[in-house]
Amino acid sequence: MTELEAIPPRGRQAPNPVRTCLPALGVGVFLRKNPYSPGAGLRPAALVGRDSELQNWSLALQRLEKARSAKSVVLHGLRGEGRTALLGEFHRMAEDRDWITVIIEPNTVCPLRDTMARALYPAVRELVRPRGGDKLTKALATFKAFSVKVDIAGAWSFGHEVAAEPGHGDSGQFEADLSELIRDLSGAAQEQNRGLAILIDEAQDLTRDELKTLCAICHRSGHGRWPLLVALAGLPSLPRALSKANSLAAHLFSYWEVGQLQPEAARQALTRPAAGEGVAWDEDAVRYVMTETRGHPYLLHAYGQATWDAAEGTTLTYDDARVGVVSGQAHVDAGFYRPQWERATRAQRAYLQAMALDGCGQSHSGDIAARLGKTVMTTGSFRDSLIRKCLIYSPEQGAVALAIPGMADFIARQSRP
Repeated sequence: MTELEAIPPRGRQAPNPVRTCLPALGVGVFLRKNPYSPGAGLRPAALVGRDSELQNWSLALQRLEKARSAKSVVLHGLRGEGRTALLGEFHRMAEDRDWITVIIEPNTVCPLRDTMARALYPAVRELVRPRGGDKLTKALATFKAFSVKVDIAGAWSFGHEVAAEPGHGDSGQFEADLSELIRDLSGAAQEQNRGLAILIDEAQDLTRDELKTLCAICHRSGHGRWPLLVALAGLPSLPRALSKANSLAAHLFSYWEVGQLQPEAARQALTRPAAGEGVAWDEDAVRYVMTETRGHPYLLHAYGQATWDAAEGTTLTYDDARVGVVSGQAHVDAGFYRPQWERATRAQRAYLQAMALDGCGQSHSGDIAARLGKTVMTTGSFRDSLIRKCLIYSPEQGAVALAIPGMADFIARQSRP
């Protein structure tokens, strides 16, 4: 008997009349209409529980358009909680208001200067107008100088000749050069009644100097009333990293935690996508999935998808949910947790197993070392490597926590026979 077959039915239900229609309609058609889409950064069918963040972002865009002040934003939370999806929504909202908008993700191979230049190039081209003003001409010249080491062949063009202006954006000092570029680009955007939005995902991977540079730019932007809005998204350690980079960071950004959904929002995350396809959830099915997912957005979508696939009609029942949770967990284990687990070395996995004994809470480095029979100094390299891999983070000095919700439960399942 399989695990799915072993699930006890809640009670024999009357035959669903829709079931007799499914062969004619085609089960494949029903499955293709599945509205749930678990995946990294994918836009959910219903973006719920984030109304405050969306409203405040919209307000910031509107204030800057009217030359009023607005703070840039830091989204922080565990992986799979919807940071990237929310950042993508910010991107769409800015674009809908005709802002010059770029979204980037840093990496350890390419310096932020190069990444920024490549991301900004198509955005800068959007600013080009047949009869551009002086601010546009200046911005194009500064960008040309800033990106000269990236566009070595000089292949990037703007439809007309642009000469780099010596002394602007080419000093070799990243903070000074990027500040000049952002100032000139936001000025050119303002000349066209537009703004500039720069969104950076996985910002915990930025170096301390890069975070310091972004803080300095936001500071100058506020004083100069540039139409600039920056959004950084990263792990819960990001606010602490910003504070270390610049003592004014707490005053430069609005900090919004992206975490588990509240019960009503979790309910909507399940029911609204289905309702859009003419499918309803039984109340006990909704409650069961909400309990099993604990409000984590990724799990809600994964278990919702699996429950839909298990259903035989236009009502998702408690029995469907029981099957969906087992099936969904298997898919999440294989597609979400296991790839992360396999990125760790054997020694790093032992470190993670020692952490998992504390569940989803913080672990003290000394306790982990003791469990492994080693010293804190010996286990320090494992800790640092896992932080670089974004499998864990450091919420405070001497403590670490798992960066993926539910990872402790997955690790516990690996040790079961």
